[in-house]
Amino acid sequence: MSPKNIICFGEVLWDMLPTGKMPGGAPMNVAFHLKNFGLNTALISRVGSDDLGDELIEFMQKAGLDVSLVQRGTNHLTGVVKVNMDDANEVTYKIVQPVAWDYIQLEEEAVRAVERSDGFVFGSLAARNPGTRETLHRLLEKATFKIFDVNFREPYYTQETVEYLLQQADMVKMNAHELALITAWQGTLTDERSAIQRLSERFDVPTICVTRGGSGAILWKDGAFYESRGFAVQVSDTIGSGDSFLAALIKGLLHNDPPAESLEFACATGSLVASRQGATPRITGDEIRSLMGGSRRVSQ
Repeated sequence: MSPKNIICFGEVLWDMLPTGKMPGGAPMNVAFHLKNFGLNTALISRVGSDDLGDELIEFMQKAGLDVSLVQRGTNHLTGVVKVNMDDANEVTYKIVQPVAWDYIQLEEEAVRAVERSDGFVFGSLAARNPGTRETLHRLLEKATFKIFDVNFREPYYTQETVEYLLQQADMVKMNAHELALITAWQGTLTDERSAIQRLSERFDVPTICVTRGGSGAILWKDGAFYESRGFAVQVSDTIGSGDSFLAALIKGLLHNDPPAESLEFACATGSLVASRQGATPRITGDEIRSLMGGSRRVSQ
């Protein structure tokens, strides 16, 4: 079976940690882990013509990612995020703007790549600026399977933008806080399962996954629910754990693995990444399967 081809769209940047800088940005993190799982991955983004941009390109190339669609700009610097890690379980971010990835341009090569892809991954943060937002909207018209990673970052989202992106999506991943906020926009607060079903019906999204932090996740797929309690680990930091979770879930579902198995695999992956420093530690399949086969379940 030929590897699936996935395009990840949006921000690539440097996370400025107390211990130094590390490559980041949800689309890049997802692409990194997808590549680690054996899928062909390419990024559509933009970095500055500066040293930080050079270093990001070098990191992505060494990781085996296709960077041919990563643009270089001269008017804006490569993106950076100042990370506050006072609470390892609740990392906060100060995202600098404007930066290069706010101005991703529509290029014909990118359009063709999206048309040929098996999955197109995008988030809400990249839509904060009109330039990149318009490019995203145009590419969504060409994608055949659209995966929306909600990924709210205050204050860079609006109800109008998020609901538009939900309408475009075939698969959505969000966390419990994001589910509660989106549900409140609809005017009625309700229980988790009812909220997920209501969003699925209103926006015609057949697959919705909601993560619950250290307590696992719930998946709604084709009219059925699947749940995982998650796996207990010693948390180093939570940077990128949700991105690795999404990559693992995409891998499983695109390869037609059983939904329950795909969810378990994703939860184990996210837990292992949370036990390491930074967003892009290399996690092996053996490590994931070992955690899945062990007894370190989160207690109910």
